Amino acid sequence: MNTNQSLLKNRLEAFSPGDITLLDPYEKNAFSLEIKYLKSLDPDRLLRGFCDIGGVESSAERYGGWESSNIQGHTMGHYLTALSQAFAACGDGELKSTADYIVSVLAECQRENGYLAAIPEEHYIKLERGEPEGTWVPWYTMHKVLSGLIAAYEFTGNGQALEVASRLGDWVFSRTVLWSFETIEAVLNIEYGGMNDCLYELYSHTKSDRHLYAAECFDEIPLFDAFYKGEDILDGKHANTTIPKFLGAVNRYSVLGEGEEFYLTAAMNFWDTVVKNHSYITGGNSEWEHFGTAGILDAERTECNCETCNTYNMLKLTRRLFMLTGDRKYRDYYENTFINAILSSQNPETGMTTYFQPMATGFFKVYSSPFDHFWCCTGSGMESFSKLGDSIYFHGENSLYINRYTSSAVEWREKGITVAQKAELPLVTLTFGGEGEAEIILPIPCRCKGRPRLEINGNAVEYIEEDGFIHISRLWKEGDRLELTLPVCVEAHRLPDNENALCFTFGPYALSADLGKKNMATSVTGVNVTIPLADEAESGKIKPDGGLSEWLAHLEENFEPTGEAYTFRLKNADRELIFAPHYKKYNSRYGIYFVAE
Repeated sequence: MNTNQSLLKNRLEAFSPGDITLLDPYEKNAFSLEIKYLKSLDPDRLLRGFCDIGGVESSAERYGGWESSNIQGHTMGHYLTALSQAFAACGDGELKSTADYIVSVLAECQRENGYLAAIPEEHYIKLERGEPEGTWVPWYTMHKVLSGLIAAYEFTGNGQALEVASRLGDWVFSRTVLWSFETIEAVLNIEYGGMNDCLYELYSHTKSDRHLYAAECFDEIPLFDAFYKGEDILDGKHANTTIPKFLGAVNRYSVLGEGEEFYLTAAMNFWDTVVKNHSYITGGNSEWEHFGTAGILDAERTECNCETCNTYNMLKLTRRLFMLTGDRKYRDYYENTFINAILSSQNPETGMTTYFQPMATGFFKVYSSPFDHFWCCTGSGMESFSKLGDSIYFHGENSLYINRYTSSAVEWREKGITVAQKAELPLVTLTFGGEGEAEIILPIPCRCKGRPRLEINGNAVEYIEEDGFIHISRLWKEGDRLELTLPVCVEAHRLPDNENALCFTFGPYALSADLGKKNMATSVTGVNVTIPLADEAESGKIKPDGGLSEWLAHLEENFEPTGEAYTFRLKNADRELIFAPHYKKYNSRYGIYFVAE
């Protein structure tokens, strides 16, 4: 599609969160742990800084970690978004009551000029003067607050949240309208999250020219122009500073419509660049929060790869691009990255989430604490695990897209049908309830090795593949059963800067080897982020029998199923290793990549 009008006409729609039911036991547990964590937090402690700035009395004690620093308030924004998303998904009234309470306190804390934050307004003025010392990232924090208010309106229907957000948007306008070109350069030089994104979202509700003007002030045109031209200028850039800017570019296109193709093209080219030149097999990217030289990935494998916030934002971008284009590459990336980097980021016993996910062999995942750290990734983790069902299914006017193969169910109210999905690869089964005519669109994942088999009610069905999707249109009746068998197998993947650096997948699952629990010691970085220490005895190498080429030519023989789902024993090499889905590794050292000698 080349025109804005055709994209807008054919875009996919999301289902309401309450229409999706998680049935996969791992994902159900992940969501349950997130709800438990959200309910364990004290909203008054997260609101204390807002009360101090707004002149509202509070006896609550601030939380520690980042919430006792100049980034305080960011967690409250994530928390409000997560509460709102979780309520929309499960209907738990306690979550809505907490969200409503937070909005009411924020309304009380909001100053007459519309300012609302947990840090003094002077921080924003200092940035405008080009004096960032002692401020950290105030606009980044403002993005979280404003996004939380908008989410409370969109997911819970809280009208007061939109009123507060609108007044806060007016305050942003009151600052941006005074900015010179030099001021814009100074402000946009400091991480500002997705301020353009949330302001375009606010504009979509208020239609206020003030909010539109403010959003445009956060559009970084030189950056967009470079990617519009197809340039890769990411080397050295802070990843989580950069990715949200393109969320704003896509939202500008979605909200404003015709004439904004420049922004969509820039975002699509940026996505291609990150995925092709800067991403590991899990879909994660970066080393110590920064992008490196294009194609240099093996040399950048350390204990500090793949900041989880980056993955969270890349999936938001991917979701939007898929809904606009229907391109399978976005669907494939989403499924892969959701499983191997987002599900992989949560401890399935505690519900706590990671900051980094090491790609260097022999390290392990380190998780935040419930009440002491409040890293950026703790906040984005709240959001990720409160919306686990939001991208499993999409629909067009008469089409149901299965975006992710996972056990779940969807109620398509407009069509009067339900679809229950059971996914146990290689078999995916859809069982229909109700009766209605519709087109079912099934993706053929990029890692399929052969043509999938399709049966309806036990009868083989011939189909036509179109752009990587199977389209089946018919009158679906109660009890109809569609079975899709996907030909998946173990595959090897190499890194571009070292053809001997190997990782392995089975269908959408990145496989990693358990390397034990010896001396799982940690250290703390300068921004109070806990990271793992190395096992000095781990070489990160394997020596295949008969040479690498011959060994890879018989890969299926060299990965022997153990009998446990998606789990394999490495054979015909100098090491005895068991490979299993990486997302399930949470309490041991692991190896995703091994260098073959």
